[in-house]
Amino acid sequence: MNYFKRIFKYAKPFKKYIFLNIFFNALYALFSALSFLSLMPMLEVLFGENNKTYSKPEFNDIYSLGNNLEGWLNYQVSNYAGQDPQKALIFVISAIIILFFLKNFFNYLAMFFITFLRNGILTKLREDVYKKIIGMPISYFTNKKKGDVISRITADVLEIQHSFLSILELIVREPLTIFFTISAMFLISFNLTAFVLIFIPLSGFIISLIGRSLKATSTLVQNEQAEFLSITEETLNGLKIIKGFVSELFFIEKFRKSNNRFYNLSNKLINRQNLASPMSEFLGISAIGVLLWYGGKLVLIDQELNPAAFITYMGLAYGVLTPAKAISKASYSIKKGNAAAERVLEILDSENSIKQEANAEKKLDFKSNIKFENVSFKYENEKIIDNINFEIKKGQTIALVGQSGSGKSTIANLIPRFYDVSEGKISIDGINIKKINKNNLRGLIGLVSQDSILFNDTIINNIKLSKSETELDDIINSATIANADDFIKKFEKKYETNVGDGGGKLSGGQKQRISIARAVFRNPPIMILDEATSSLDSESEKLVQQALEKLMKNRTSLVIAHRLSTIQKADLILVISEGQIIEKGTHNELIGKNGTYSKLIKLQSFS
Repeated sequence: MNYFKRIFKYAKPFKKYIFLNIFFNALYALFSALSFLSLMPMLEVLFGENNKTYSKPEFNDIYSLGNNLEGWLNYQVSNYAGQDPQKALIFVISAIIILFFLKNFFNYLAMFFITFLRNGILTKLREDVYKKIIGMPISYFTNKKKGDVISRITADVLEIQHSFLSILELIVREPLTIFFTISAMFLISFNLTAFVLIFIPLSGFIISLIGRSLKATSTLVQNEQAEFLSITEETLNGLKIIKGFVSELFFIEKFRKSNNRFYNLSNKLINRQNLASPMSEFLGISAIGVLLWYGGKLVLIDQELNPAAFITYMGLAYGVLTPAKAISKASYSIKKGNAAAERVLEILDSENSIKQEANAEKKLDFKSNIKFENVSFKYENEKIIDNINFEIKKGQTIALVGQSGSGKSTIANLIPRFYDVSEGKISIDGINIKKINKNNLRGLIGLVSQDSILFNDTIINNIKLSKSETELDDIINSATIANADDFIKKFEKKYETNVGDGGGKLSGGQKQRISIARAVFRNPPIMILDEATSSLDSESEKLVQQALEKLMKNRTSLVIAHRLSTIQKADLILVISEGQIIEKGTHNELIGKNGTYSKLIKLQSFS
């Protein structure tokens, strides 16, 4: 229940719907009991008891409430319908129809208003989870499966919605229905109702025993669901590799095993849930059996109860079973939803390791330099960067070269604080980047990566991204600089062309040039180019390289290069090996040293 106390906080903006739901649920519960009580005068008419003349009864003590209630109902029937049985029958049937209509009408209104509450909570919770996910550092997702994250924001949040509905029924509608129904039963026969209530705690104890292990089983089900969602997501992302390496059967088997585990766990969970309804009904019928014995004794032997009142009482007693069953089902659902809430709140409680200082400095321009001072970076226990020192002056182009895994991309990722340094500091214009507002810091930087990340949207939206108020001329100008305007104009819808999932409708070179156009459009003073041409063919590389040269003009650039021919004009080249700078200088200086850089140049010349 602790998890649901936190989930309940999301109901604050929708509290008016809570009050309306409670109000109409109370009316539903009241009219539910009254609709059963209205059967008593009809039975009196059918049994011919209404031929008697009744006087208005007085309620003296609690033990005579049953007889007095019966007398009051008979008095009303005889008063409005006279001595005509047909009129009396029409009167009581009309009363029954009206009461049942009001009962169901108030039930609809209660469910109508709870819909806004349920969906409102669902919307706010999902939005907060998404905000948390998008705000977490990249390192958070290194050990997280995408499918697990997707499962938590979809399936688990939806499970919370269903469970939240159940808990509202548990604490409002069904208990009120039971309360009013039992109150009506007390009015008919105090002794009989007191006798019945002995069995309710016993039934509740037996039902509670069944649901104790539901939360643990539900957690296993949700974790397994996240697992096969992860497999599906990986399959879609790597479909070309799977087909190319003829690995379909391997992945099918992997998915089948996860799917079967989910199947078995779901069967176990659902069958245990399904036990709630028949068990509660059996216990209810057992109570009804005891009622028939004791109530029959009151009617036939002790003659303390009228037959019509007893039949009505039995209807009320059986009517308690429906809300009781709903409560037992809701209690199971809450246990299941508790596991889902735990998984969702785990994301919301995750700590963001990239913290921003309370009085972070706003910085909107770049004036002099970027400086790395004794910078080291560890991922878990593995040191990736070891005591790096270098400076990028404004207007310079610095290139990082080295073998794969040497730490080049990590150095680039430290500048926009995708990761935080473990030791040392990085400063821009003499200010430690940890003291600069994160959004301002990243606003100074443009990124063009090896993987051209495009979104399933139009070309125009992929270029402008978050800038909503934009002139089309600015976008076209950016695309022209990026050598993208020519191919974009050949599309039927031009800049309104949808690029498909991940830019799947475009070639690698086209995707990369749109990524460059995005960076040009942003017009940042600092550019980070992470192997932007490494995955392209020669023709596309030439076009992209031309676009990159236009992009870097009059900007400060950090370039990670795979093809060394593209960085020969750099002001400074840093050769990285195992997280350390082993050589630095211009292209000609490094060639003259005949060291690692010179060897890399020779290797690429022969390739």
